[in-house]
Parts: sequence; structure tokens; C-alpha cells
Amino acid sequence: MEEVTNVTEYQEIAKKKLPKMAYDYYASGAEDQWTLAENRNAFSRILFRPRILIDVSKIDMTTTVLGFKISMPIMIAPTAFQKMAHPEGEYATARAASAAGTIMTLSSWATSSVEEVASTGPGIRFFQLYVYKDRNVVAQLVRRAERAGFKAIALTVDTPRLGRREADIKNRFVLPPFLTLKNFEGLDLGKMDQANDSGLASYVAGQIDRTLSWKDVQWLQTITSMPILVKGVLTAEDARLAVQAGAAGIIVSNHGARQLDYVPATISALEEVVKGAQGRIPVFLDGGVRRGTDVFKALALGASGIFIGRPVVFSLAAEGEAGVKKVLQMLRDEFELTMALSGCRSIKEITRNHIVTDWDTPRAALPAPRL
Repeated sequence: MEEVTNVTEYQEIAKKKLPKMAYDYYASGAEDQWTLAENRNAFSRILFRPRILIDVSKIDMTTTVLGFKISMPIMIAPTAFQKMAHPEGEYATARAASAAGTIMTLSSWATSSVEEVASTGPGIRFFQLYVYKDRNVVAQLVRRAERAGFKAIALTVDTPRLGRREADIKNRFVLPPFLTLKNFEGLDLGKMDQANDSGLASYVAGQIDRTLSWKDVQWLQTITSMPILVKGVLTAEDARLAVQAGAAGIIVSNHGARQLDYVPATISALEEVVKGAQGRIPVFLDGGVRRGTDVFKALALGASGIFIGRPVVFSLAAEGEAGVKKVLQMLRDEFELTMALSGCRSIKEITRNHIVTDWDTPRAALPAPRL
């Protein structure tokens, strides 16, 4: 097999290796998949304004997230059912994240439990939470995550109902029989029934709470001391409300373009959300990051860090733990190179002036910068 030289190449390898139902589940987006393509395409409309003749012999990519020091602003997003990609699943991902000195977010719908992931060894881990109709289930799960040493909750807020993913409907998607939603096993919510559309859509309709609202964000703060990141914000209005509700941070996300189609790419919504948060809480980006240049662009637009989702499951399917490690390393190396070639020696030196977007005022219309 030829050497993998970039993150995107893992998708083709995963497609060849995985059963169609599994690959389609990971790869597809909602409906026309317009946002799925746009999550990538929008990055290509942002260009660099590199600064030259700066000593870039030493580059520091370290940063802090909610007070935790990490090696780079590149973290792992929550993705469901990782054992469907590789037998080691979330264990492999957890070890890769820890080795890279970064944060892993474990999905509620993981095929390994919070306790099992904690047992892989040290590491900073966040827990992604879906709010079930039965709040006792939620409280129990949050308590278990906290006991297992998880450091924050990423509350997914864009899924009162599951988006229409037509590949899953065609495939009658259901979790393979040898796998369960490990966090819910003891609660009799660990199995997903075959349905005449998508088994996951039926599961969500039956179990996930459609009444979820801002008051529940406040309720969550009464049952845990873990900080809460609101995942799935795309507007300035909701950024302001997140601050008011006591969120510790925001993840700008369109759920990997799997929920509402024709929402903007997350990189296009980022600046609006950053302005809405007014510097009061950090804003992170999730969706479409495949290159170190993408990471830089997100930070230039005000993100404090980014999360990768599909690259993790595709590299996991291709090469297990080694694949995930390689994805993190490639993104790190590319990001370091982008920083050097842009004239930035630390995260704080990355500014809005290092990029130009198609929604910027044409520079000719601005007064010339004083030199």
C-alpha cells in the first residue's frame, strides 16, 4: 500500500475496508449533502496574508482549553460507534489522543463505556452528552463520566430529532449485533432495533428529549461541577444565550452536516458566533477540518481550537490506533508549517490579518495600513 501523505486519503482506504452500511453511516450527510460539501469548500475561499522575514526557528503550538494545557489546538470530536470501524474502537482513539497530548471527546453513543475509556490510562477527556427523556439516565451518566475523570461535558444541542440521512434509510442502518451502546447497557437502552428506515432515527425518536431547552443547560450545572460546552451553535443570538446560560464554551458545529442541510459551513458561521460570545467564553470549531491550513484559518477567525471527527473514524478503520496517531501527527506538522510560513511563532500571534475572506471589504476600499 502506498504511503498515506494527507488526512483525506484515509477516507478511500476506509471505504474499501468497511462494510457499506458502516462506511455510509460515517461518510454521509443530511439530505442533499450540500452542507457536507460546503464544510470543506468554504475553507478554500479563505486565503492567507503571510508575513515574511520573521524568525520562525522556534514554533510553540501549545494552548490551553478550559484551563488544561494541550500540545496543539487540534482535538478529537465525539463520533459514535467506533468499534464499527475497528475492533479496538474508542480504546485506540483514547490512546492516540493521549499520546499526542490532546483531548478526546467520547460520544454518549460510544461502543466502549466511560469507565473502559478511562482505564486506557491518563489523558484529558471530555464527554459528549445526549439528553434522554429519562433524566435519571442523564444524571447517572454524567455522574459516571465525572467519577471516571472526564473533565467537561459537550452538550449536543442540534439533535432534538435525527437529521434525514438517506444512505442510512436505504441501508436500514442498525448497529451490528456484536456491538452495544456501552454506556447504556445496564439501563436497557444499549440495543438498537431494526426499523423500516434508519434504526438510529427510530432510537432517537424514542429516547432523545425533544423538549430540551436553555433551562436544561442550567439544570445540568446543578448536577455536575464539570464545565459545559454547548455543541451545535451556529448563530450570534445563540452564542449570547449560551453565555447567559452559564456555558463554559461553545462548539460551532453543524453535526458534520448530518442534521439540518443548507446551514452554512462551520468555518463560515464561526466569526458571527465569536462576535456573539464577545470574548466571554472560548469558541471552538468542528466540521470540515482536513489540513493544517484549515486549523490556522479557524484560529485566525477567532476559534480557540478545532475538533476532528470523520478523519478519526476513517483512519481508525484503515490502521487502528496507528492511523489515528498519524492523522493527529500530519495535522500537527501541517499546522506548524502553516504557522511558520505565515510568520506566526505562537498561537497568540495568529490574527485576523493573516487571512482574507470573500466577505471582507475589498482591501483597496480601506485606508492603506500605516507602515
